[in-house]
Order: sequence, then structure tokens, then C-alpha cells
Amino acid sequence: MKPASNSSANPSPAQSGTVPTLVIGLVMFIMGGCGMAYEYTLSKLASDILGNSVQQWAIVIAVMLFCMGLGAEIQRYISDRKVVDVLAYSQIALAVLGGFGPLAMLHVFSAFPSHFILTQYALVSAIGILVGFEIPLLTRINEQFSADVRSNLARILKMDYIGALIGALVWVFFLFRYFSMVQTSLLLALTTLASALLFIVTFKKRSRNSGHVIAAACVTMVLVGLGFGFERDWTESAEQRLYRDRIIFSETSKYQHVVLTESRDGSVSFYINGHLQFDGRDEHIYHEMLVHPAMSIAPRRERVLILGGGDGLALREVLKYDEVETVTLVDLDPVMTELAQNNEHFVRLNNDSLRDARVQSLENFAIEPTSEHLKINVSGRGALSQSVDQELPLVTVLNVDAAAFVAQAPGRYDVIIVDFPDPNSVELAKLYSQHFYGFLRQKLSADGIFVQQSTSPYHAKEAFLCIGRTITSAGFAAVPYHENVPSFGEWGWWIGGSETLYSEAKLRNTLANIPDLTAETRYLTPEMVRSSLQFGKSQLETKQTEISTITHPRIYNYYLEAWKHTRGIL
Repeated sequence: MKPASNSSANPSPAQSGTVPTLVIGLVMFIMGGCGMAYEYTLSKLASDILGNSVQQWAIVIAVMLFCMGLGAEIQRYISDRKVVDVLAYSQIALAVLGGFGPLAMLHVFSAFPSHFILTQYALVSAIGILVGFEIPLLTRINEQFSADVRSNLARILKMDYIGALIGALVWVFFLFRYFSMVQTSLLLALTTLASALLFIVTFKKRSRNSGHVIAAACVTMVLVGLGFGFERDWTESAEQRLYRDRIIFSETSKYQHVVLTESRDGSVSFYINGHLQFDGRDEHIYHEMLVHPAMSIAPRRERVLILGGGDGLALREVLKYDEVETVTLVDLDPVMTELAQNNEHFVRLNNDSLRDARVQSLENFAIEPTSEHLKINVSGRGALSQSVDQELPLVTVLNVDAAAFVAQAPGRYDVIIVDFPDPNSVELAKLYSQHFYGFLRQKLSADGIFVQQSTSPYHAKEAFLCIGRTITSAGFAAVPYHENVPSFGEWGWWIGGSETLYSEAKLRNTLANIPDLTAETRYLTPEMVRSSLQFGKSQLETKQTEISTITHPRIYNYYLEAWKHTRGIL
């Protein structure tokens, strides 16, 4: 009896030429690109939901690779007569799971969080198995057009690897930048379906059910189209379950996911990647504690640098001081500063601090040190499209990486206010490293003062103390202080200056003897500054001695351990 592979019809003249081989190469190219993009999408979504981006990316990709191996093993049991149909159906199934999977993950996380991990890895495993079918099944089909095993395998693998490279580049520089993860998954589903249709049409004479396959692909394509139409409503429905108050703004920028909610009494709360950044009812407590102690003890305060603080709330407090001549606000995300400038809720809270006529907002530039000015290469949005040299206005808003700014921009500042989000990712942890603080010291004038928001000394004690150790390892003298912010709980800051001029005792004594606050405040008093220096017994004691560096971001590990029992949200 002849082998099953020979029981199907021999290639027709039309299919014995180069067209089938070219189609197989193109389909493998598309499959390779989509497979890589599916991996990235699921990894990014898992890290957004669960945090710990390095762990999530590593595990998701590892599980997918393992399941791809299972898929390659399972395909051995598919008869040659069914190879074409099985491959086409597997791509349709991949489009369904890959296209709607991220949306399903969001709904499961919001409605049944205890089942999220099971859902996540069931989805990752199923997609991995389906992707694992691709190379061996296409190789088996291509055997009929290439007798040389080495050439056959080389051709298939070459197109898969090239596709994976292009898929990765498209995901990083296009999909991730302009689309949400749900939109990205739906675009990938359409691409997968298009390749499946191209494949089945080309090899329909070798298919036993080509009509059914084409119909299934077309129906799935319609469903994906409906997904695009209802994607925003479905996403908002899932996201709303994660927040106590009504969502009034939600957007995913190139760098982060931002959400603004409004309670029944009209107060607003702002979240980045599910982490509360401020509550409108008590944000003034946090920002007064952040800004005024440093501004009060600084010998001079003509030049102020704010790192982070794109909401304009710290800037609001800084602008209360008449002595301030220039303020430079550096926040990576232009979406953040645009909200602070134009959103009515932000504007009401920050008192138009980012809509002042003297404010200039520049973005998408590279910093280069010059002798007298800050050289800003402006490209992208806005009227400017060439290099310009100019004096800084009263307030300059720069959308650039703070680490790059302190490393490259010229000039020194009398007061530096560091208002970054907590070190809840490896990317943010670099902003709490010895390397970063070393550059920060070079940006501070000889007698300048800086202050760093430093998470909770109660809930994240080891992270709080690690920040202090890392700051002092970079040549600063620094002391901690804390206050209760109702929406955060007990919160802490580190304040300091160069160890060549200051000591902990001098800083502590100066803070404890502030005669009066020259700026108007709603909450803070000199007496409260004095009391904020007092900590409970053993609250500042630890056996840990490690500092945080770029290569060993210990602050991230401390932070993750401290907050691991809290529930993250998108």
C-alpha cells in the first residue's frame, strides 16, 4: 500500500511551479511575524496587569516556546491528507485566541482576579501550541515542491526568522506606539486571517474542506471587525470594574496607561498603570510636604528643577515663591503634561501652573550640552523643526527621560524636586539608582537642596531605607521625614544636600527650626515639619545594607516584596 502522503492528488501543473513555493514562503514570513508579535502582546499585557515586567516577559515567552515544542510534537499525528486543512483551521483558531485573548484577560482580571493566572497561562499555552504547528506543517507541505530536505527546511526557517525580526520591529516601533494592546491583538488577528485565506486559496485543491475553511475565515474576519467596533466599550467595561469611582479619562500612551476617575462628590483621582498618583481631596498634603520643606531651607531658590511631576501640582507650590526665576519641569510622557495643561480637572487642581503664558512646552528632542544654553533639537509635533538655542523661560516643560537630562543637560539648580512614581518596575528603578543620584548631585548647586518622594516608610520600609542608603552613597547628606496622606497612608521623603557642605545633624536642625513658611499653604506648618522628622521606635532600623544600582536594582526587589499582597490594576 502506498503511504498516505501519496494518496492525495499529485500536484497539478499550475501548482508544480514556483507559485506555491512563493506563497509558502510569504505565509511563513507572516506567521513568523505574527507569532513574535503575539508573544510580545501577551507579555506586555501580563506585565501591565501583574507588574514585575521582567518576570512576566520571561515566563510568558518561555511558556510559549515550550508549548510551540508541544505543537511541533502533536503535528506528527496529523495525517498528510489533513495537513492543509489543519494548518488553515489552526490559523483561524490562532486569530480568535490571539485577537480576543487580551480582551478576555482584562475581563477575567476585573471580574474573577483569582482565576487570572489560570486563564493567562491557558491562553498562552494554547497560542504557543498553535504557533508550534506552523513550521513543521508548512515544511511537510513544501516537501512536495522541494525534494531537497536541506533546502526545504532552510527556506522555511529563513522566512520564519526574517518574519520574526520584522514582526518584532513593527510591534516595537508601530503597534506599541500607536495602538492599545487590545487593538494590536485585533490587528494581528486580521493579518493572521489574511495569511490563512491566501494559503487555503492557493492550496484549495489539496484541501478536503476548502469551502468550509474559507467560510470560517470570513466569519472570523467579520467577528474581528466587530471587535474593532466595540473594542473601546468592551475595554472600558472591564476597566471600570477595577476602580471604585467612575472613569472619566483613560488613555495608553507610549510609556504608560493613565486613568482619571471622578467620585460622586466631584473629587478626582489619578492613576498610572493602576497605581494611585493623587487624590484631589488630599493631594495638597502630599505636594506641600514634598515642596515646602526643601524650598524653606534652601539658601537660594532662583533656579528650580522638577523631575517628574508632570501633573503640575508640585509646580503649583513652587510658583508660590517670588524668588523663583526659572523652573525646568522634566516629565517623560507628553500625554501627562498635555493633561495637566488642558484637562479641566487637572487645571483646576494645579491652578493653571502649566498654562501660564510664560510656559514653553517642548518634546521629542535630544539633549546636548553646550557652553551657555540648553540646546534643544526639536522634531515631530509643533512648529519648530530645527535646532534652536534659547534662554530658558520662567517655566520650561521638557518631555525627555529624566536620567538622560541629568546626565547631559548643562547648568545647576538651587532646588531639585524629584517626584517620580514609585519604583514598581525595573525601568523606574534606574531613577532610584546610585548612578542616577551621582548625576543628580552634579546638577545641584554647591549649597543646593534636593528632595525625593520615597514611598511609604511603613508599608515599604526596606524600600524607603534603601532609597536613603543609595542617596548617601552618591555623596549626599540626607534625612528622612514622613506624614500621613489619607489616600496613601503614611508616606515618606528624603531631603538633603551635598555632604561637603551639609551633615545630617545640620539638615535636621535647620528643618526643625524653620521660623515660618513664606508661601501660603493649606495644611503644612513649621510645627508639622518639625514633627515629620520623628519616627517610631525601630522604624528606621534594618539589617539590610545594599544600595540600588543600574545593574542590581535592589530597590525594585524591596518594593515588590513590600507590596506583593496588594492588587495591581491596569
